[in-house]
Amino acid sequence: MDLSPGQQKAAFVLIVVVLAALGYYLVVPALTRSHDHSHAAGAPTAAVSASTQPATASAPPPVVTAPQEGVNIYAWLPFTQQDLADAASVATRFGVDYDTYAYTESPSAYVAKMGGLITGELAATLRSAYATQGVATLRTDQKQVSTGTAVIESLRAFGPSSLTFIITAGQRLVSGGATTNGSTQYAVTVTGSGAAWQVSDIELESAGNT
Repeated sequence: MDLSPGQQKAAFVLIVVVLAALGYYLVVPALTRSHDHSHAAGAPTAAVSASTQPATASAPPPVVTAPQEGVNIYAWLPFTQQDLADAASVATRFGVDYDTYAYTESPSAYVAKMGGLITGELAATLRSAYATQGVATLRTDQKQVSTGTAVIESLRAFGPSSLTFIITAGQRLVSGGATTNGSTQYAVTVTGSGAAWQVSDIELESAGNT
């Protein structure tokens, strides 16, 4: 049976509508089911992932050790506390005597007052320096009188039988009728042991001690 052009056009439209409806019925539910399945399958993974996430271990608090009380540092040193006190006393007394003199004193008298504070070698060196012609003449002409003081500033070096102190030696000098005050730092080396300490060397602090 032949269809007229109008009938053919109406039949084509009907076929398109039927195919569209069939496609919607077949495709949309499948997409919906696929989406639901994917969502349902993904949720447990996230849950497992969250539940199995390793916990971050926190660092333990630092351990603070309290300093030990009553540590005897002299157990680490080659001298005792009393040795140090005795040696320091010798260095201080020597510093006072070193800058205490009068124009009326002879070289021997100047050194003699230091008694057993200095070694024989240092005594000879100081006697010679005190008697130096130019120094001795100025001291006599100016009628110089000097009074010394001494303060220990630090311990520069030490060994089993020697300690080197840095001392500040003060001097009040009356010379030619005028009075001046000054100070000089020296490195003073004391040698010996126990209560038997003697000054064996003195140098300017800036020159060190050899």
